[in-house]
Amino acid sequence: MTTSSSMAFIHNVCSASFTHAFRTRTLVATTIISSQKHNNLSTAATTPTPTLTLKPSSSSSSSSRIQNNDSKVLLGLSEADLQQVALDFGQQGYRGKQLHHLIYQRKIRQVEDFSQLPQAFRKGLQEAGWRVGRSPIHSSVTAADGTIKLLIKLEDNRLIETVGIPVVDEKGPMRLTACVSSQVGCPLRCSFCATGKGGFSRNLQPHEIVEQVLAVEEIFKHRVTNVVFMGMGEPMMNLKSVLEAHRCLNKDIQIGQRMITISTVGVPNTIKRLASHKLQSTLAVSLHAPNQKLRETIVPSAKSYPLNAIMNDCKNYFLETNRRVSFEYALLAGVNDAVEHAIELAELLQEWGRIYHVNLIPFNPIEGSEFKRPSKRQVSAFAAALESRKITVSTRQTRGLEANAACGQLRNKFQKDPLVLDSDLVQTESDVAVAC
Repeated sequence: MTTSSSMAFIHNVCSASFTHAFRTRTLVATTIISSQKHNNLSTAATTPTPTLTLKPSSSSSSSSRIQNNDSKVLLGLSEADLQQVALDFGQQGYRGKQLHHLIYQRKIRQVEDFSQLPQAFRKGLQEAGWRVGRSPIHSSVTAADGTIKLLIKLEDNRLIETVGIPVVDEKGPMRLTACVSSQVGCPLRCSFCATGKGGFSRNLQPHEIVEQVLAVEEIFKHRVTNVVFMGMGEPMMNLKSVLEAHRCLNKDIQIGQRMITISTVGVPNTIKRLASHKLQSTLAVSLHAPNQKLRETIVPSAKSYPLNAIMNDCKNYFLETNRRVSFEYALLAGVNDAVEHAIELAELLQEWGRIYHVNLIPFNPIEGSEFKRPSKRQVSAFAAALESRKITVSTRQTRGLEANAACGQLRNKFQKDPLVLDSDLVQTESDVAVAC
């Protein structure tokens, strides 16, 4: 995900009313195990664990998912899945409900701490290799406005960022947004993105996405009301895990679909795939330029996914889901922030229909970047040019700027060298602060 756009749309999502009724839809669950073999890296020596043989079930898709869950992670499983786990250990089905409560409500991190369950059941889960799937918090930083950015250390010692953004409204309860990562690093390397400068390692597994939300809830001692997939990585390049995490966030953690936003800089064919699931969540497309030539200089991947193709897919997305697409536009001083660019952007959107919303994002300065933040006057002029042409627009309120809020900034403080591919040697514990 691009640097400044990682915090995009967050203010608007946070300030949206939380009185929407939860709308549920059935999402065909996919296997929880990642298709990438290298996701199973570990720095600690391991010994083989007994394989749990499940009883065959002619009608349960849960059983199929569990059998394919080679990583034996409980986090991310539905209540039906967890009931199946309990049954396969000779327990009553209600033990699955207890598991669900312990994982998602009590937020218990280790199987041995499931004190409400019989000791024999806990021991059986451990011997079979089952684990909750929670990772420790490596470090955190808090901004004056209450925004907290967390670094979570994964099982393979990689670090990922997640951000908790609180919004206190005098007219209602506090709303809490979790900005979550979908990859370790990002392969798209947008020119102004701190995450891209840090390199790319791998996709996150579904439970590694879900645990970010639980970590934010623990830190704030408040339930997360909104989730935005705008952290590290390109969600559409890990769509399988993103969709499974989305299902869990909606069904198990009870976050309404309309309170979830999935952001993308644009990956061919993926917007069509997302539309086919007919989610009621928001699609946010990181545009950053009103024409193809300029966009290619800012977003290298734009060469493989022309602007007209993106706009056509966004139009079809609206027709398929009846959900308005939001466009993120990072304003870079002297690059794409002229009034002429705003006029051209308005013409582009009007050509494809008036079903869009534009979020303007004044650039978040990052160390070593050649880009600068535009003046408030320039931002206002850009927004006014769009509004005068009947384009719905909002300007992001900067949150947590002093907390390295731009995606990738905090991690890069600990990771002085770019990430290497997983084909390289696995790092030791002492290496994590240098090359996570």
